[in-house]
Amino acid sequence: MGNLLIINAHIFTPQGHAARRGAEMNELLEIPSGYIEITDGVITAVGQGTYEHKATYTLVDAEGKVVLPGFVDSHTHLVFGGYRPDEFIWRMNGDSYMSIMERGGGIYSTVRATREASFDELKAKAEWFIDAMSRMGVTTVEGKSGYGLDCFTELKQLEVMRAINEEATRKVDIATTYLGAHAVAPEFKENPEGYIDFMIEKMLPLIGLRGLAENCDVFCEKGVFTVEQSKRLLEVAQDMGFGIKLHADEIVSFGGAELAAKLHARSADHLLHASDEGIKQMAEAGVVATLLPLTAFTLREPYARGRYMIDQGCAVALATDLNPGSCCSGSIPLLFAVACLYMHLSVEEAITALTLNGAASLGKADTIGSIEVGKLGDLVMLDCDTPNVLPYYTGMNSVQQTIKRGRVLQS
Repeated sequence: MGNLLIINAHIFTPQGHAARRGAEMNELLEIPSGYIEITDGVITAVGQGTYEHKATYTLVDAEGKVVLPGFVDSHTHLVFGGYRPDEFIWRMNGDSYMSIMERGGGIYSTVRATREASFDELKAKAEWFIDAMSRMGVTTVEGKSGYGLDCFTELKQLEVMRAINEEATRKVDIATTYLGAHAVAPEFKENPEGYIDFMIEKMLPLIGLRGLAENCDVFCEKGVFTVEQSKRLLEVAQDMGFGIKLHADEIVSFGGAELAAKLHARSADHLLHASDEGIKQMAEAGVVATLLPLTAFTLREPYARGRYMIDQGCAVALATDLNPGSCCSGSIPLLFAVACLYMHLSVEEAITALTLNGAASLGKADTIGSIEVGKLGDLVMLDCDTPNVLPYYTGMNSVQQTIKRGRVLQS
């Protein structure tokens, strides 16, 4: 844990312990010439003007620099075996995501590679991604399982994330999500209901007993899991104390947004084809709409209607969807640019989406996502005096320093 004092900072931050909705997303607290004191990794003072330097605290002079909350990448699949560059070329040549999956590629290709990979191989690859994320300002990331679809490999993925979280000098905290319902396991190809039973009767109790996951997710989509199957799994997970999330309405309008609202899920993600009614219900239920524009970018699909969702009162989060198939990118700079240029979010809305709202989608808005006393000292310092540099440096990194629990990780 770090003892740190930042002075002369131009602070921009959302405020609060819950997701910001609609027009609230545009409201950032601005503190020119501000200071932030972090004690044992937790923010203990925030204000404007001069602040007495304590001898036991590292001093950082942020003159001419913007300081933001650390970025929260709230939807990734960062633990996996193998890569799929050939499939990227197939998609370039016109093959659809679902057609690749139907002929044994897609998720099943990575399932085979992840089952074969050792614990150490998976951990080393995940740590490589985490190092890259940290340099781009990410201080918390969500990591999903879902590339095992069996007991051993699903646990192996979650154990990799636990091992990284247990390292005292970790650069990024991982919020863990069980996504056994990423696809029907090959062993249950002719019996998807039996696979739901397997997850309910064996996997959820085992993961809960070992404390390996905070959330449970399901790919609620045509050709994957039906709305009713998704509901059956998520209701049990919710009753067992897991936060619940959905991959929803990515490929067709399928009722995933409506299900997320009905169950009061923490988030519904993707939402490229969410209906007007589903968006309305999510806004009313307080479900975070987690949008993944880099996936739409790489799949050459229309972007989710981020502007419309915010205007309808939704809480919107942004995340990269880093994964080996549909979006092998964890680029925060590109995410900001695409969200602002093509989804028509303001810079302020995009900051809120990638900080406090991302934290809320993981059930962590009480501890991260804004610069406030009592929250973790997770911060980002930009190499500029305005946050407008985030989309302006199109695809280029404007982060000068990432600070994790009061420890300066880079400069």
